[in-house]
Amino acid sequence: MKQISLLPAAVFLTLGLFAQNNSSGNHTTNVTVGSGIGIGTIIAIVASWSRNHSVLWAIVHGMFGWLYVIYYIVTRSDYE
Repeated sequence: MKQISLLPAAVFLTLGLFAQNNSSGNHTTNVTVGSGIGIGTIIAIVASWSRNHSVLWAIVHGMFGWLYVIYYIVTRSDYE
């Protein structure tokens, strides 16, 4: 259950990456997020930690992001 409680905090932290402030009126600005941790990465890290309890595997699975999340959902057993 600790994994689920970390999800809202992770979402809150990633919202700052997508926030824009355009106080100059009609001026148009193109904003591209070049770096940061996405929600798929965070979910993958939490899922990996809950299954393996290994920092190394959490980092590796975080790099795969949503691919590992899908794999985790497909391969998890009902008693976990």
